[in-house]
Amino acid sequence: MMVLPNTNELQQDKDQEILVETRMATASRTAGSYIPLWKWKWKSSYLPYLLLALSYLLIITLFGLVFSKASEVSAKVSQLREQRKDLFPCGSRTREWEYFDDRCYYFSVEKATWHTARSQCQDKDSHLVVIHDEAKQNFLQTLSRNGCFWIGLSDTETEGKWVWLDGSDYRKGYKHWSRGEPNDHDNNEDCAHLAANGEWNDLQCTYACNYICERPLPHA
Repeated sequence: MMVLPNTNELQQDKDQEILVETRMATASRTAGSYIPLWKWKWKSSYLPYLLLALSYLLIITLFGLVFSKASEVSAKVSQLREQRKDLFPCGSRTREWEYFDDRCYYFSVEKATWHTARSQCQDKDSHLVVIHDEAKQNFLQTLSRNGCFWIGLSDTETEGKWVWLDGSDYRKGYKHWSRGEPNDHDNNEDCAHLAANGEWNDLQCTYACNYICERPLPHA
């Protein structure tokens, strides 16, 4: 004979299942409600540090951009200086100076005695030109053509003992005298100059000539 389950027992089991499901659902919702709150508290505590880190990153980036721009400007300035140096190697404010072979030369427009010319060159931080080779001679001869220009050579101390102002050895050095010169005409010609043809000639030191000063390239 089949025994039928008790209706009350079935109802109790069903109610028990519903109660368990309800508790589980409630627990699940409760846990879910705590998770976002925990996440928000975590985010809130680290947010200032995150913002500070982003600020430092931004500052570093801006500093890098500024430094890069400054380097670029500095490079352009250096480039312009080099270009100006190429255009005016003897200095942009001294355009009356001529450049040749890493040195600068001043061809005066005024005339003076040899000793005055030497002093004028010294006032310009230079000295009367000294000629060591044919290349410089050709350069000077070209620019002084048809003129009389003092050079830094004399025998004022001892007759016949010619001395360059920079102490160079005259006896073993380059020479470009005109034929028959130096002749010490009237025993009174102790200073050398470039004649109209560019060759050297001795002349009275008190004679008024133009002059050529020489100096090194100016420092950068």
